[in-house]
Amino acid sequence: MLCELISKAQPSEGVFDYTIECHQMAIKAKPGQFLHILCGGDSYLRRPISICDVIDNRLIRFIFQVKGEGTKALSRAKVGERLDVLGPLGNGFDYQQKAEQEGDCVLIGGGIGIYPLLGLARRMKDKPVVMLGFRNTDSMLLTGEFSVVARSLYVSSDDGSVGVEGNVTDILKHSLSMGSKISKIYTCGPKPMMKAVAEIARENNIACEASLEERMGCGVGACVTCTCTMTDGSRKRVCKDGPVFNALEVDFDG
Repeated sequence: MLCELISKAQPSEGVFDYTIECHQMAIKAKPGQFLHILCGGDSYLRRPISICDVIDNRLIRFIFQVKGEGTKALSRAKVGERLDVLGPLGNGFDYQQKAEQEGDCVLIGGGIGIYPLLGLARRMKDKPVVMLGFRNTDSMLLTGEFSVVARSLYVSSDDGSVGVEGNVTDILKHSLSMGSKISKIYTCGPKPMMKAVAEIARENNIACEASLEERMGCGVGACVTCTCTMTDGSRKRVCKDGPVFNALEVDFDG
């Protein structure tokens, strides 16, 4: 589907914030799903980019980081240009089912994995606790928007320039050590971070969902390029079976 680029911003070096008009996709989109966008014409494969937010059931916002030639070509798009977009694709977060135990829902994000958690936070009936990890002050994005939709917002940075120095998982560990009750965790970010979150969730008997990122070809499960390994030894397609999985069933070392 051709979707008009309505707004474009560059909040930090190499990071672009786009909003496209696509009513038919917007009304179906769920937090955790993604778009498959053709970058720079026929010379590049489509790129999977997570949906950040849906606005007025008419607009879809997505944020991406330039990592290669495809996303570099996408970053050159101009407002008013039409982008070739497939979506929404994949399975999103299961945020409507009541958790088995009482406590807060906690959203934990790092790097580009922070962006899709914003739309999830907006959709939740009860405001979640949000924990975000950044490299430094320059990479800190969306904290103002998260502060509006979160019951509590905690931030960490690798260099200590903002929030707590260290990993965002340190905030989760500290929260649990202080007696916080958590009903479910939703996480998206670097694989080592999600692995650590899943291990903490398992140790504390907390339900946990993780949104995975893998290189994709077709985006609809046909090419089997984007498989991940599960703890039972089976392999799942991130684009079709995910990208959101029960984190306790994912073999992050597979």
